Amino acid sequence: MGRITVRRPVLRLSTTGTGARRPDTLAVEEPLEIRVAGKPLTITMRTPGHDFDLVAGFLAAEGVIADAADLTAMRYCADTEEQNTLDVTLAPDVPAPDDSMTRAFATTSACGVCGKSSIEALRADRPYEVADDPVRLTPAVLAALPERLREAQRVFDRTGGLHAAGLFDAAGTLLAVREDVGRHNAVDKVVGWALRAGLLPLAGHVLMVSGRASFELTQKAAQAGIPVLAAVSAPSSLAVDLASDAGMTLVGFLRGDTMNVYSGAERIIR
Repeated sequence: MGRITVRRPVLRLSTTGTGARRPDTLAVEEPLEIRVAGKPLTITMRTPGHDFDLVAGFLAAEGVIADAADLTAMRYCADTEEQNTLDVTLAPDVPAPDDSMTRAFATTSACGVCGKSSIEALRADRPYEVADDPVRLTPAVLAALPERLREAQRVFDRTGGLHAAGLFDAAGTLLAVREDVGRHNAVDKVVGWALRAGLLPLAGHVLMVSGRASFELTQKAAQAGIPVLAAVSAPSSLAVDLASDAGMTLVGFLRGDTMNVYSGAERIIR
């Protein structure tokens, strides 16, 4: 695994004009090339670590795989100096990704959904239905999630520059947490962990994210069968539309003892 953090010199200034040079810890951002059967599929910018989870989650979100049995092997390529190229072998009965998925350009750490332009297209590709998920949550359980996620963000404590995604059960127990410079990468790493552990679909679970609830994160949660997505910041309008269409509960501005429920309020016990 590559380095997660690096030290760089920085000039720290104050409004009084005084300053001092000191080392600062930064989150690493490096490219990861994803290949399927030796054929390049895409390049994503990510923080090294949990790369197998990242790739598994990415392929699940794109509809290439549905469970751990669809993956025969994942390995770093020996023809590269750094562990920045990962090759995936799919099971014999799993179709290779369509050529339209191939992306020869680098996906930035801010990018998420690739090739999905509408809710209608996503509806056709959705492998799990979450609308009938019977999970119920109290506001108190939801309100405790941001602090539990924050306490588990080890690299954020050193850098202040990473997003996080955490998977919780209905009682508020943290099952997995992943950090990355990219919000969508953090979610892919959590979903990939669950896929490799044979836990999909994630019925009865909550996905908590450290930033806003964007369309791509809502899509990834829906693809994994997660009925509840919570975020400390705002959702986008398209995220709300997608959550409503999928029958998901979407919670935003989850801070302190208040929150906004944008869809699926029937799952919140009041």
